[in-house]
Amino acid sequence: QAQFVESGGGLVQPGTSLRLSCTGSGFHFDTTVINWYRQAPGKEREPVASISSLGSRSNYADSVQGRFTISRDNTRNMAFLKMNRLVPEDTAVYYCAAVDKYKLDATVVSSWGRGTQVTVSS
Repeated sequence: QAQFVESGGGLVQPGTSLRLSCTGSGFHFDTTVINWYRQAPGKEREPVASISSLGSRSNYADSVQGRFTISRDNTRNMAFLKMNRLVPEDTAVYYCAAVDKYKLDATVVSSWGRGTQVTVSS
């Protein structure tokens, strides 16, 4: 079964950066589109970034465009989310997921991991 383990979250101040990582298992990582999602307290989970299977294309939600960068290392079955100029509204639990196509609102085809908590606060 396709699944992920996310890491790299923490408590940071506004304006700073953080890099999240996730490791996938149970599927052919290098042929799978990967999305990052986040869920803020009291809100639904939302997609924030998508990366094609070979990493040549990426797509972002408007709220993070220009601040977040998604990348992947298929040799290590890992995906990353570099987050710059963080703001309190970025506070959420962040998750990786395998999806069925290259788009933000694609269907998730993996199990949800525990995610990693990101808290942006002064």
